[in-house]
Amino acid sequence: MLHIKPILSSLLRSKSGPVLLLIQIILSVAIVANASFIIQERLALMQRDSGVEESEVLTFSLYNFDPLIDKTAQNKIDQQILRGLPNVIAATSTNMLPLSGGGSTSTLNLGPDPDNTKTTAAFSMYLGTEHTIETLGLSLIEGRNFYPHEVKGDLKIPSRLAIISRAAAQAAWPGESALGKVLYEGNMVQMTVIGVVDKLQGVGVDSSALEYSVIQNVDYGSSSYMVRAKPEFHAELKDAIIKALQVENPNRVLDGFKSIEAIKDRSYRDHKLMITVLTMMVVLLLLITSLGLTGMVMFNIQRRTKQIGTRRALGAKKRDIISYFLVENYLICLAGGVLGGLLAIQLGQQLMKIYSLPMLDLSYPLFTVAGLFIVTTLAVYLPARKAANISPATATRSV
Repeated sequence: MLHIKPILSSLLRSKSGPVLLLIQIILSVAIVANASFIIQERLALMQRDSGVEESEVLTFSLYNFDPLIDKTAQNKIDQQILRGLPNVIAATSTNMLPLSGGGSTSTLNLGPDPDNTKTTAAFSMYLGTEHTIETLGLSLIEGRNFYPHEVKGDLKIPSRLAIISRAAAQAAWPGESALGKVLYEGNMVQMTVIGVVDKLQGVGVDSSALEYSVIQNVDYGSSSYMVRAKPEFHAELKDAIIKALQVENPNRVLDGFKSIEAIKDRSYRDHKLMITVLTMMVVLLLLITSLGLTGMVMFNIQRRTKQIGTRRALGAKKRDIISYFLVENYLICLAGGVLGGLLAIQLGQQLMKIYSLPMLDLSYPLFTVAGLFIVTTLAVYLPARKAANISPATATRSV
């Protein structure tokens, strides 16, 4: 039967190798646990539901060069043209695009007096039409959409209607219906809530207020447009849009055709890069740790060849030799895992303070240690099996 005491004694007699490996395991556990946590946190951010039919919504910008053009009137004509094109489900103009990283945001008040009322987080302030909900593919869960006659073409109107996201409604009036409530932007503009959509993310993917959005009934001749169609029609639709709008008025340029899905991918570009780098780091750390253990076992096999042969001659079975090296590995991993887990928690607390990350879930150090046991078992098993095949005759061979 294999005992732990002689294994510990053997490790203590040759301290440098095990100690260096122990330090490596401690650092690997601390770094891998936190890196895995950050990877999962970033993936969760990227997988959030925007509420928008991202792959279906095609966007573009239109630039007019005619100084005499009535932009508001031309905008309405252009929207009608877009809605009449083949395969178009819906179309509208907009002041900004979801998840684009740039647009209008504003803190709002829940009362007319800014100095004596609650202020909300920075809501994303969309301007749109009665077609905005259908164009984006939003789900209206309460209230109603704008009526066509309610959509105004003037930014200066002080009294507006609003459709807000469920998250914005809950943040402003927790536990209450938002319908009929009024939001105030300073002391100049007031917005009466007539509808609530299930989800509509704003413009900044890293903003804590990403889920808080407001659509107002204002269509003032913006240069940005959104057209909803099945993705397979986007290529031919792009050509049709350019042709149709330039026939209507050739003194303008259309540019920046891209889907909301492409905009989202670009906005999460840094997150993807971080995930790639951290994943490579995790793989490299596990690989280096495994190679370190494999090297130590192979070194011990060469150093203990006669000892292993003697044990085999005294009746030790192959599985006893393999178990010896596996237990030796498990002892080092256990010590390194415990100390590495404690270091991982400390490192996670520092990251939480410096980078405003959530608190490290204790399951990540535990799973990291468990994964390390599996990886190192595979790394140790093959050289240990080689050691188990050493002939008992080796013990009597002269040196």
